[in-house]
Amino acid sequence: MTLRPKKISASRSKGLLIIDWEDGHHSEYPLAGLRAACPCAECRGGHEQMGKRGSPEMLEIPLATTGSTELDRMEGVGNYALQLVWKDGHRYGIYTWEYLRELSPSAKAP
Repeated sequence: MTLRPKKISASRSKGLLIIDWEDGHHSEYPLAGLRAACPCAECRGGHEQMGKRGSPEMLEIPLATTGSTELDRMEGVGNYALQLVWKDGHRYGIYTWEYLRELSPSAKAP
């Protein structure tokens, strides 16, 4: 069974993406960390690096605070993912629900 978000919101002032999951789990993701953990081929270093599992440690990769870590908007991708569009124009990472749950810094996925 794939867990799905019940509510998704972003706080630019706090620099967080906030997800409340169907199972009651609450996740808060630092936006800079989500950019560091971008799952696209460009950020992962090529297609051979794609598909690796996420972990909360990926959110801790330091990045300079520039347009690359500022969220412009969020877009739904079907019923399985979220696409984050960054102020520097980067929009290639598709964050599946499974990947976001693996990244959750507040608890491991069941």
